[in-house]
Amino acid sequence: MSQTSDSCLDKWMGREALAEAMIPVIGRLYRENNVVTSIHGRSLINKSTMNILKAHRFARRMSNHELLLEETAPLLNALSELELGAAAIDIARLTEKYRAEGNGASLDEYLRAELAEIVGKRGADDRTSTDVVLYGFGRIGRLLARILIEKAGGGHGLRLRAIVVRKGAENDLVKRASLLRRDSVHGSFEGTIRVDEEANTITANGVQVQVIYSDNPATVDYTAYGIKDALVVDNTGRWRDADGLSQHLQSKGVARVLLTAPGKGELKNIVHGINHRDISDDDKIVTAASCTTNAITPVLKAINDKFGIIHGHVETVHSFTNDQNLIDNFHKGDRRGRSAALNMVITETGAAKAVAKALPELQGKLTGNAIRVPTPDVSMAILNLNLEKGTTRDEVNDYLREMSLHSDLRKQIDYIDSPDVVSTDFVGSRRAGIVDGLATISNDKNLVLYVWYDNEFGYSCQVVRVMEEMAGVNPPSFPARDVVAPIAVLEGAGA
Repeated sequence: MSQTSDSCLDKWMGREALAEAMIPVIGRLYRENNVVTSIHGRSLINKSTMNILKAHRFARRMSNHELLLEETAPLLNALSELELGAAAIDIARLTEKYRAEGNGASLDEYLRAELAEIVGKRGADDRTSTDVVLYGFGRIGRLLARILIEKAGGGHGLRLRAIVVRKGAENDLVKRASLLRRDSVHGSFEGTIRVDEEANTITANGVQVQVIYSDNPATVDYTAYGIKDALVVDNTGRWRDADGLSQHLQSKGVARVLLTAPGKGELKNIVHGINHRDISDDDKIVTAASCTTNAITPVLKAINDKFGIIHGHVETVHSFTNDQNLIDNFHKGDRRGRSAALNMVITETGAAKAVAKALPELQGKLTGNAIRVPTPDVSMAILNLNLEKGTTRDEVNDYLREMSLHSDLRKQIDYIDSPDVVSTDFVGSRRAGIVDGLATISNDKNLVLYVWYDNEFGYSCQVVRVMEEMAGVNPPSFPARDVVAPIAVLEGAGA
């Protein structure tokens, strides 16, 4: 083995040691201070040594500077000494800001000034807890449960208290827990799950969830389980208008309702990052639109703001869903009765029209259609746009990459330019949509964009963001503003 190889291995082992030492510090900040740490939006809570190293490597997409563990490890240690109150802290952005604006101050001095409003408040959390009930426990319901349990922290913010389902078998509770524990697409649940059949509860990572059996949303007495002023998340899709969803409000203990599907009538369709500030205290029923609407609306807004959209067509290549048949059988919808596992199936989508509910300036400017394909998760939207202003592929890609890193839409838009990515690479993405830069086509005022999206998990993350907005439980975030650094153009930067 050459000296160079020895040196590389030694360097790697040194980085591993730094990452390993960060894990207990991240855990203490989370448990004792209600501080959630991340790297450019990638949470570090309950992550392995390798996950932390990969998160640091991912950060090379952000600027010309590599994110070094030699910088972030001391920063984390310094944070742990400040007796912080509840917050979300992006250590990558904070490191960049200290590097750019430290002006000779010690790390401790800089952090005390930057985080002044939470220093010395040891775990203090001004947020009120909001009880959450999941009405329905299918694909989206179980993913919402995973995310809510992951974010449980010290019990502040959103508290998953119950799920409501129709009893399907005598061993229903055990089967529900098993489906939460194992998922063919998203893998095993990270943690432990216990079932108490006598109390009818599922306890996951210390979060006790009451399982309630009912087929009538208007007759459940949630107060009997100590649940009050709850936010009910209806992910059954059975009711999509105000009349149907208002049945939930007749149950004792319910304050508000969120639908995980496009709403009908005058209900507000919310795409977080676009129109979430339109939610008012008077809105008792809100909808989180569809996965496709959430994926394309942020990208369309970004393009419309800079180049103007005259007209566009949205074609979605969407994974099959439970609504389709595994083999040919009767279905009330056209074509959906044909085998989902064997066919590409042309079907309709309301996503193009739904965009206008969140982004009125695009009213009447979009058409849309969909093709269901034999994959279990991750879809793609192809946006064929006619623009007011001409542009080039490089200009569009640079702009969308910048939007994914340093704009108010960075939680919604991701960007990738790796030559070998395919759909399974995006399973578990927490962004609403990911622009594939190498697929972009631009011919002056004609633009074609390809946007990947995890139609299950990415959408569920958007739903949780809407829930947090409705409940008003977002913790303060630091740093309050970014240092916008020059963007590094890297080969395969999205890998």
